[in-house]
Amino acid sequence: MSRNSGGGTAKAGGSKDSGTRLTVFVALGANLLIAVAKAVGGVVAGSPALLSEAAHSVADSFNEVFLLAALRRSRRPPDHRHPFGYGKERFFWSLLAAVGIFVMGGCFSVFQGIEALRSGAHESHSGYIAGLIVLGVALVAEGASLLRALHQVRGQSGGIGRDPALRTVVAEDGTAVLGVALAIAGMALHMATGQAVWEGSASLAIGVLLLYVAYRLGKDARDQLIGEAVDPEMRDRIRSLLAAQPEIDSVEALLTMRLGTDSALVAARVDLVPGMESEEIELVCERIKDSVANIWPDADQVFLDVTDAATAGRRTRGDRTA
Repeated sequence: MSRNSGGGTAKAGGSKDSGTRLTVFVALGANLLIAVAKAVGGVVAGSPALLSEAAHSVADSFNEVFLLAALRRSRRPPDHRHPFGYGKERFFWSLLAAVGIFVMGGCFSVFQGIEALRSGAHESHSGYIAGLIVLGVALVAEGASLLRALHQVRGQSGGIGRDPALRTVVAEDGTAVLGVALAIAGMALHMATGQAVWEGSASLAIGVLLLYVAYRLGKDARDQLIGEAVDPEMRDRIRSLLAAQPEIDSVEALLTMRLGTDSALVAARVDLVPGMESEEIELVCERIKDSVANIWPDADQVFLDVTDAATAGRRTRGDRTA
């Protein structure tokens, strides 16, 4: 006998996103103000490092808008076209954020650095003091935003890897702090030595840093979009739970996939002990699904393909003699 049993309802998880939404809004506000200040300061000072940081903040601002869209759209309830819900919207918008960091931040910064090294930035330091002040204020603002994001990570049971929006904010803010520090060092060394190579090198370093962060964020989002299994430890716990059920003779296959930040699919093909009635199988399937959900609440889509062990054994022997 073969039977598919499935279940699961959409979680009303909007309230769970309130902390992440506030974190994203804090990062967006900081980046918008800092982007304007960096751009003005970079034009006045003619500083490639400061202009690279302005591009970085502009990219981060666009990305925060993407993340806000992800938080809103991923909580839509399932419908006939998307029966498993819209949880993977977060991974899609996180991928767009990674592309934004790559194009608007990384590529522009690398270009600025190459131009500064090739042509030699002018030796006038007019406006550099104001530029350094802008970067100092930016360092404080970016640091405050990073601390806010890290505070939320500590309060989240799933950690930083659970929510792609939160992971992106932490990566952006951490990169922003490092980028500002590199820009300050490049401008200060340029002023001290009169060598524009320091500032061009700082701009290049900022670009390489952004390209690396964009690659890592994009890779994580891609893995989730194409259907990533849950972590091996949880998969082993589910398999052990199934194998421990007295009605299950063997677990033939176990497949898992993340559907969102707090939603996952579990599909198992199991052989039941022989002699069970249809009504008993129904009750057993429901109890097993409840047991899986108890050890892992994210498993809101559980499907069991059950087969009588004796029937499965006869079919296997027949296949071997055919």
